[in-house]
Amino acid sequence: MRPEQVILVIVLGYIIGSFPTAYLVARSRGVDIFKVGSGNMGANNVARALGPQYGALVWIVDGSKGILAILLARWILSDNQAAASSLAAVSAVAGHNWSLLATLITGSIRGGKGAATASGTFLLLAPTLLIALVLAVGAVIVLLTRYVSLAVLTSVAVAGIAFLILVLVGSLEPGYVLYLLVSWMVFVRHRSNIVNLLAGKERRWGERA
Repeated sequence: MRPEQVILVIVLGYIIGSFPTAYLVARSRGVDIFKVGSGNMGANNVARALGPQYGALVWIVDGSKGILAILLARWILSDNQAAASSLAAVSAVAGHNWSLLATLITGSIRGGKGAATASGTFLLLAPTLLIALVLAVGAVIVLLTRYVSLAVLTSVAVAGIAFLILVLVGSLEPGYVLYLLVSWMVFVRHRSNIVNLLAGKERRWGERA
């Protein structure tokens, strides 16, 4: 694993993650996603502003960014799949959360909250049973509370803890411990949601922006 390969993986992952899907989809419908609802460049805000079909489109594309970043990283760092996958996942989510391309378009540091891009990386890296568990946890929380942010935060926490446990017991290679940074970045970008949840002011699924 040469330094130039590591740098290439990080740079490619960040650029791929930076693709401002929500901004472009909303703009195609005459909406500035940064000026409606929560102001977040993400699928949930797009769904509130434009409808669930557009939110689903954004989620799929943003999730695919994480998948593409990891597949390219595994090809570049073929001798260390764990490090390649973790580095690409972290870089892609960082690119989405603090998007270079969105910043160039708008003139200020912009980005999403990382949930969709993180979900794409999770689908590639996690064992099948863990994927099923996290999806079930998220679905139950949305059905019971209609708080998408709460479902995301809980699912990310469960995923992060599970990855740490799997590394500690030897079921995953040590390189995968870097993946915990993905969970951390999602929580960092959901600070306002956490405050709103605690204050009872968080928007629920289905409420318009």
